[in-house]
Amino acid sequence: MRLSLDCKATVNIGDYSRGGKTRGDDRAADHDMGCEEKHTPFGVVNEDSGSLHLSFGSSAKTSDFIIDSLYAWGECQAPEERARVTHIQLKADNGPESKGRRTQFLKRMVEFADHIGKSIRLLDYPPYHSRYDPVERCWGILEKHWNGAKLTDTRTMLEWAKRMTWKGVHPVVELNRTVYEKGITVAKDAMPCKLSSPGSNAKTACHASSMPWGVFLGSSPFGCSGTPG
Repeated sequence: MRLSLDCKATVNIGDYSRGGKTRGDDRAADHDMGCEEKHTPFGVVNEDSGSLHLSFGSSAKTSDFIIDSLYAWGECQAPEERARVTHIQLKADNGPESKGRRTQFLKRMVEFADHIGKSIRLLDYPPYHSRYDPVERCWGILEKHWNGAKLTDTRTMLEWAKRMTWKGVHPVVELNRTVYEKGITVAKDAMPCKLSSPGSNAKTACHASSMPWGVFLGSSPFGCSGTPG
C-alpha cells in the first residue's frame, strides 16, 4: 500500500476571505484580527485507491497529532483491506514534525507499525521538494473547493471538507480536539528500537534504508524495488 501524508496550512475560523468568489454574501475580513479558533488539517491519501482521510486538529501541529491521525485512518480501513496489505510505503514531506530522525515521531511510528502489524517504509522528500508529495494535490482541490466560502464555525468547515471529492470519492473527515504538547523529545536509550543494520534480527528494527531519504520500520526490510501491497 502506498500512502502520502501531510498537514495543510492552519485554517482560520470566522468571517475571513479565502481569496475566492461567491454569489452570496461577499463581505469578509481580509486580515487576521486575532482569530480565536483555528484548525490544522492533516491528510492521508491512498495513492492506489484514491481514498482520502482528513483529520482537523484544534491544537498544535505535532508528531503526536500526526500519528494519532494515522491511528484514526487505520480504524477506518475495512477488515479485508487490512488483511490484504503486508507492508506500507509512506511518503512524508520531511517537515520538523514528521521527519524520520525526529525521536518522538520515530517512536510513535514504531508503535503504530507494531499496532497494525505491518512493515512501514517511511520516505522523506528532500528539503524544498514537498510539492511533489501526492497529498499536496488534495490540498489544492480542497482550497479550490472552499475558497469562496466563509468558514464561520467548525461545523461549516467540516461540512465543506466532506463535500469535496478526490478522484470522484468524498473523503472521511474527522475532528480531533486533543490538546498536544509541543517540543517532546525521546532520549536515545528510551527509544523502542535502535538504528540497526539491514541484517538485524530484532523484533522491530529501524535502520536507514538503501535510499537517501528513507527509514524502514518493521521486522524484515523489503528492497527498494519491492512493490508495497
